[in-house]
Amino acid sequence: MPQITDSVRLLLINVFLISSFVKCDVDRPANIIFIMADDMGWNDIGYHNPTMKTPNLDKLAAEGVKLHSYYMPSICTPSRSVFLTGRYEIRYGLQHGVLGHYQRRCLSTEETTFAEKLKEKGYSTHLVGKWHLGFYKDGCLPRQRGFDSFFGFYLGAEDYFNHDSTMQGHHGFDFRRNEDDVSQEYVGQYSTHLFASEAQDIIRNHDPSKPLFLFLSFQAVHMPLQVPEKYAALYDHVYGNHDDWRTYAGMVTCMDEAIGNVTRTLKASPLWQNTVLVFSTDNGADAKFIGSNFPLRGAKATLFEGGVRGLGFVTSPLLSPEVVGKTNRELLHMSDWFPTFLHLAGGEHSLDKPIDGMNQWETISLGKPSPRQEILHTIDTLALRPVDRGREKYSKNPYFDVFTLAAIRLGDWKLLTGPAGNDSWIPPPSAKYKPFHPQKLYGKVVRLYNIAKDPYERKDVSEENPEIVVALLRRLGEFNKETVKPTYPGVIDVIYGNPDEHGGLWAPWG
Repeated sequence: MPQITDSVRLLLINVFLISSFVKCDVDRPANIIFIMADDMGWNDIGYHNPTMKTPNLDKLAAEGVKLHSYYMPSICTPSRSVFLTGRYEIRYGLQHGVLGHYQRRCLSTEETTFAEKLKEKGYSTHLVGKWHLGFYKDGCLPRQRGFDSFFGFYLGAEDYFNHDSTMQGHHGFDFRRNEDDVSQEYVGQYSTHLFASEAQDIIRNHDPSKPLFLFLSFQAVHMPLQVPEKYAALYDHVYGNHDDWRTYAGMVTCMDEAIGNVTRTLKASPLWQNTVLVFSTDNGADAKFIGSNFPLRGAKATLFEGGVRGLGFVTSPLLSPEVVGKTNRELLHMSDWFPTFLHLAGGEHSLDKPIDGMNQWETISLGKPSPRQEILHTIDTLALRPVDRGREKYSKNPYFDVFTLAAIRLGDWKLLTGPAGNDSWIPPPSAKYKPFHPQKLYGKVVRLYNIAKDPYERKDVSEENPEIVVALLRRLGEFNKETVKPTYPGVIDVIYGNPDEHGGLWAPWG
């Protein structure tokens, strides 16, 4: 096998190691507002694509710092688990698939969320919107995981107006205030409006003498494609007869309006001067259900940039004036919010387990270099393995099984192994040209890209850089030794989880 060069060895040595202790120097705990969009693509915001009508998001981003090199897992459940724990999803077995209606699993109750840590520091903690981290037993629910209040739904997707979902032929409602069913009370009301209104109420009624953590987790813009017609009509001149695109773009604009309402309420309150507001998607757009990551390659559920590189920005009066209005190109990851938010909470925090996240507050607020040089995108041993293995030269390497779905970033280099999934470049209809699909090289499963030089992953340079490939395969092998087997039971509790057994509700049964 090729030898590892000195420069690669030095980069590996300099990978930042997180301890189980976070030291902070913030005098006054900051209020933290985290707004998450669901499945919103890189190209689905006005400052990347003027076709999209997002004036509120564009203004907030211009008043803050845009995150250009911000990464996350490629699907909902792993991304949300990494966000709340600061730990890679391989640490607790959530790396394969999303949580289904009938699955007897959730974010491990042995994992500590930063909502729990913030509560220890005297924060009021609230979750509004989508949960999607498991609900089969009471211990999995939001108020058992650090949130004082919950208004939203447990599932991964449902009807935006009726707040119901059908699975395996069984139909049930899912809309809660804390643990109480309020589905019928809100039937006919669009969830984006409901969640924004709830967030505004929380802000208005919050005691400013206590720090606030609000996680506003929108259902939008995840399928199903639904929005009040007045928002879709804004795009008649853009998408014409493309009804799905009209609807999707309308969903984005409706959410933008909702975020504008929330932030106006926030800025009118005494909380704003000591608040950090973050906007983030949870992963890339799902090309099967509309949405665009263009010009990035790939989509949700792939490890190409379109799946794992997300929209994000930070807006706050606490930012240094030197960074306001700038684009931060330093490497950040979804896991970094955990230690960053603990830093903003002030004081010192002992952690139950080592975390993968890194405190990025100085990177974001002052423009200092990121402490992060490495990202493990995932290792998924349950993903479908390629059948044709005849053309892969690294198939017998001693470090890592290259037919396993995995990806890792080290410095500018990104290595992907295993099945590619949708590896196309998919522009929206408004771009006026067709998607580009790469030539399939069957049996070739190791791909290497220099993201700094080739951000759209157009040229696989694994043949020219065998020493980089070997170094990254070795690193994947090290992570693989720490990987917990995916806890993916499939559909198992169709009888006990059936909403007919719970008064027509999707509800805990374990």
